[in-house]
Amino acid sequence: MALVARAHGVNANQVFKWRRAFERGELAEPGAVSAALLPVRVSSPCEAAKPEPAGQQQPAFSGAIHIELPGLATISVESGADATMLHLILESLRK
Repeated sequence: MALVARAHGVNANQVFKWRRAFERGELAEPGAVSAALLPVRVSSPCEAAKPEPAGQQQPAFSGAIHIELPGLATISVESGADATMLHLILESLRK
């Protein structure tokens, strides 16, 4: 504990005090939403795969992710989705 405290420029006693406060739930922001586990359902594909026309290569990875947040949003992510755009969308849901 002393090494961690020293590395961050605080006294080890302060780190212990923060740890106890965290364990008692005193460090949560008022009105902050706590993390929770959500139910997950794995389902079979909606459609049969369509054969690619001759001359076109199939991507190395295929598939989709569908996230349903009842009352908030439904998100479908297909293979090849823009990672930056997906990150922005998911971050906006955290707010």
